[in-house]
Amino acid sequence: MDTKQFIADHLHDDVSELALKYRNAKVDMALALRQIEARQLLQKKVPSWSDNDELLFPARLSLEQCSSEATAYYKASLLHGETFADLTGGLGVDCYFISQNFQHSEYVEMNPELCELAKHNLTGPVIHNSSAEDYLHFCDPLDCLFIDPARRDSHGRKVVSVADCTPNVVELQGLMLQKAKRVMIKLSPMLDISQALKELRHVKEIHVVAVENECKELLFILEPEFEGEPVITCVNLESQQPTVAFTLEEERVATLQLSKEVGLYLYEPNAALMKGGCYRLLTQRFGVQKLHRNSHLYTSDQLVSDFPGRIFEVDDWAVYGKKAQALLEGIEKASIAVRNFPMTVAEIRKKLKIADGDQVYLFATTLSDERKILILSQKASRIPQGC
Repeated sequence: MDTKQFIADHLHDDVSELALKYRNAKVDMALALRQIEARQLLQKKVPSWSDNDELLFPARLSLEQCSSEATAYYKASLLHGETFADLTGGLGVDCYFISQNFQHSEYVEMNPELCELAKHNLTGPVIHNSSAEDYLHFCDPLDCLFIDPARRDSHGRKVVSVADCTPNVVELQGLMLQKAKRVMIKLSPMLDISQALKELRHVKEIHVVAVENECKELLFILEPEFEGEPVITCVNLESQQPTVAFTLEEERVATLQLSKEVGLYLYEPNAALMKGGCYRLLTQRFGVQKLHRNSHLYTSDQLVSDFPGRIFEVDDWAVYGKKAQALLEGIEKASIAVRNFPMTVAEIRKKLKIADGDQVYLFATTLSDERKILILSQKASRIPQGC
């Protein structure tokens, strides 16, 4: 049996058990086990690559750091032209999907092993075993550049500043803007958008990208001629929730609509909106009211089915205290969330003696008049699939 067939036959088996059971098999077990583990890791993240038995994959770290297929498609939708270069090629997922929109593409990567794998896996882009800095000094002008700097220092600790990433895109941005008409910088969702705007110049667009309500990445798009305030676009991929685009100035001047009571429906913005900082505008654009300026929960008496986030039907609510006991009578399990409330989820569970469950949703929060309340709810049923 050859190695390729062995991989196909054991694609869904436990790698540790395979290593023991077939340690004397007449195949390249090191290669086979690495490929099986890689395909299992990529099955949900990049399914089209996981299913392609012609591809070869590197060690686990590069797989964990690569983009998902959904986010790579989204990035590709934002970049078009004739010439493109990925300055931090890595596994090559972003380079592959983005390069489909260009006549000529280049993959740049310092790691020689990843370059060799890219030569095998990527049929279009020209491969350069080089640092981003060196490549930028000798490359011809391009339509678009993409860079995904490492967000950990030499000790493996996560960095909090754009300037601390590797390569240092703050230092490189001038050269990148000289070389390209459009530059996309992928950053961690843990980084602060306001701080990044202080460090980066000519930022035209910011895309806050979530997948199934988990914030995955920030995309900063720079154009050398742009001056002004960037548009922030918040998107929740693999849902049917609408994309919301706004500027920080629009958010600052928006009139905040506050509610004194809890209506029939409760709304929780998706993760992209929370990261993007779109709070006041939601009350204007979707006709909902905010419970408190710091609670980030919204309400209405009429169902707003296209609200970009989770939607709940309110069963009842009460001020936290003795009335809460009557509210929770017969409730033994609930999913509990805390929003602008002086207790943790663990403290509330202990106090109210409620176990974890996913049929009933209990929100502990604060109203605009500072009353501390509990809201008993369930997921709304009359909403489009994906919300």
